Amino acid sequence: MASPGSGFWSFGSEDGSGDPENPGTARAWCQVAQKFTGGIGNKLCALLYGDAEKPAESGGSESPRATSRKAACACNQKPCSCPKADVNYAFLHATDLLPACDGERPTLAFLQDVMDILLQYVVKSFDRSTKVIDFHYPNELLQEYNWELADQPQNLEEILMHCQTTLKYAIKTGHPRYFNQLSTGLDMVGLAADWLTSTANTNMFTYEIAPVFVLLEYVTLKKMREIIGWPGGSGDGIFSPGGAISNMYAMLIARFKMFPEVKEKGMAAVPRLIAFTSEHSHFSLKKGAAALGIGTDSVILIKCDERGKMIPSDLERRILEVKQKGFVPFLVSATAGTTVYGAFDPLIAVADICKKYKIWMHVDAAWGGGLLMSRKHKWKLSGVERANSVTWNPHKMMGVPLQCSALLVREEGLMQSCNQMHASYLFQQDKHYDLSYDTGDKALQCGRHVDVFKLWLMWRAKGTTGFEAHIDKCLELAEYLYNIIKNREGYEMVFDGKPQHTNVCFWYVPPSLRFLEDNEERMSRLSKVAPVIKARMMEYGTTMVSYQPLGDKVNFFRMVISNPAATHQDIDFLIEEIERLGQDL
Repeated sequence: MASPGSGFWSFGSEDGSGDPENPGTARAWCQVAQKFTGGIGNKLCALLYGDAEKPAESGGSESPRATSRKAACACNQKPCSCPKADVNYAFLHATDLLPACDGERPTLAFLQDVMDILLQYVVKSFDRSTKVIDFHYPNELLQEYNWELADQPQNLEEILMHCQTTLKYAIKTGHPRYFNQLSTGLDMVGLAADWLTSTANTNMFTYEIAPVFVLLEYVTLKKMREIIGWPGGSGDGIFSPGGAISNMYAMLIARFKMFPEVKEKGMAAVPRLIAFTSEHSHFSLKKGAAALGIGTDSVILIKCDERGKMIPSDLERRILEVKQKGFVPFLVSATAGTTVYGAFDPLIAVADICKKYKIWMHVDAAWGGGLLMSRKHKWKLSGVERANSVTWNPHKMMGVPLQCSALLVREEGLMQSCNQMHASYLFQQDKHYDLSYDTGDKALQCGRHVDVFKLWLMWRAKGTTGFEAHIDKCLELAEYLYNIIKNREGYEMVFDGKPQHTNVCFWYVPPSLRFLEDNEERMSRLSKVAPVIKARMMEYGTTMVSYQPLGDKVNFFRMVISNPAATHQDIDFLIEEIERLGQDL
């Protein structure tokens, strides 16, 4: 395997010009650092190279060699003119880094080299000439590298090589031609925020150890509730580890609201509870029911129309059926942006039914919640303000780095009553500040990651109008794709009409199948097309797009767009690539 600073990752030359003693290389690295980190890059350059090596106006993108580099001194004069000693990572280990005595110099050098690796990866992620994925089968990667954990430590040179190798085979989810998941893109401000929160390395359960982060969560959740339409942003909420957990929170709180005794006495103390959601809803509703002891059989799936929207009349019919059996309907989960079709359930009609039968209304807007930021598209969530709870994942449509999921609750104090356990070693009642900012007791978790800062910092950097432009662009790209393929030879749409979200669902039909009779044999052969094309996409590394079957529909492509780096040319490329890879099938 190549050493750090060479091979796959090296922007330097084989003649040694990548060495940090070479002024051109040093200036080049500083230019990259300045471009991506601004003032931080300037300060790092000053620390690592002294006054003489400040960012240049022009130059290449060489990276200093990791195996032998100049490190900053540990004197109090920064920047200083002290001679710099070589740092040879082959003779250094993690125990030589801070908090080791005299660990500042190797620590700064090591972290700079890690930053080099990260910045080079960031640049490559947006380079369309690079692969989305350098695909290898699992057995190949297991055989090519030794991934096993050992008793003895490796040196820092080997640690840096592991960093390089890991990113070499990582999927470039920020690549403009990566369309595989609902969460795509790589936002620079969000990335910076993620680095900051990892550096701060604190927990969200009390104000005393996360004062700014707790306040930012309070401010951000209040703003999100205002956007939903709850007066003055009233209510409650929390950031959780993903939409599945947010949906489970909603189910937990809805159950507690109806039967508070369940908290102490368990499910044996309550009647048979029934939840309702659409047949196109996310599987997390059933997972939540299983985890909470309600049972998957107690989740009733409501029929959808041909566009994937819940049919309100079927919902009301099933509620009445359940009540006649003596069971208790306690939650209806409507979906705003289904995973496959991108459908929006008729929230106003659902709200009317929930009000009529006194049932908790939850809206799973994990995928579609971002449209609330767009004046052009927020009408698709009309009625969301009548919900009792809403799941909203900014790490999807809004492009916030994973993970960032919010559960918003209309009734203030309910989460606290549902989940609090009064742990006296954390939530002492005689603290010297307002205890309402100790948010940990309303969460299921004790340890909770700082997820809010990424969203908050991006919101400050982009403004609501920036998110709006991002969302409008992605929906326009989806419509562009739809308009191209709806009448194009070799394509069949899974459902009629313009996409409701950025989900565009279609079959690619190779020439060999285009004139076959529409029968079981044709469907069987068509079901094999998307998997083969997807496999070829990954092996070539050119692009990625998801596929799946749904109901009686055989495998089709589900194209989703949430990366603002994508352009019309990338959509054109995808179409051409599907045709290139599938012509012979």
